[in-house]
Amino acid sequence: MFDPFSQDQGSKETKHLVWKSGQRQLVFEGPIFDICTVHRTSTDGRSSSFIEVDAPNWVTIIPWYRDEHGVPMMVMEDQFRHGSNTVTREFPAGVVEEGENPLDAALRELREETGLVGGKVTALGNVNPNSAFMNNRSYFYLVEGAEHVTGQELDPNEQLDVFSVPVSQVVADMGTGIYDNGIMMIALGFFLREAQKRPELVTTLEKE
Repeated sequence: MFDPFSQDQGSKETKHLVWKSGQRQLVFEGPIFDICTVHRTSTDGRSSSFIEVDAPNWVTIIPWYRDEHGVPMMVMEDQFRHGSNTVTREFPAGVVEEGENPLDAALRELREETGLVGGKVTALGNVNPNSAFMNNRSYFYLVEGAEHVTGQELDPNEQLDVFSVPVSQVVADMGTGIYDNGIMMIALGFFLREAQKRPELVTTLEKE
């Protein structure tokens, strides 16, 4: 009998969990993502057909700066999301174009959506946004001290407001109310891990 309370020792063998992939077939081709079926067989002989969402990679950018009062701030956006039929508050984000480097895509999206350019860039990490059925990756970047140098260059169907929010408020509200985008929760998790190494990212500086 398995023991759900046994502790992971960090080197557990997982090869017995890997399903072997067989035929892959495109069943839907869309403007945002494609849908495929993939036939897979388990190591104990079971087999079935599974759905795989074939999507481009994504980028999310956390623009950070400190205001004149020493308060750490994040640049955020409000926009209408058609999936949820609601307005959500998010960090700047977008799609990696074919052949584009994720970092280049991040800086492009930041400029197009907020007019911000430059600053110190830190790659926070990347993950599969939903490994149950998606095959893409989402990349996360922290940009510190970017300058506002240009206006917005939005896509034809983009409409969004840009403003700043104190980091403390973002941390307190993420996952509630208008902060209802799960990818932004992942972004905040990466940011908070970085803040463990650099507490100044979440600390207000007292003016002398």
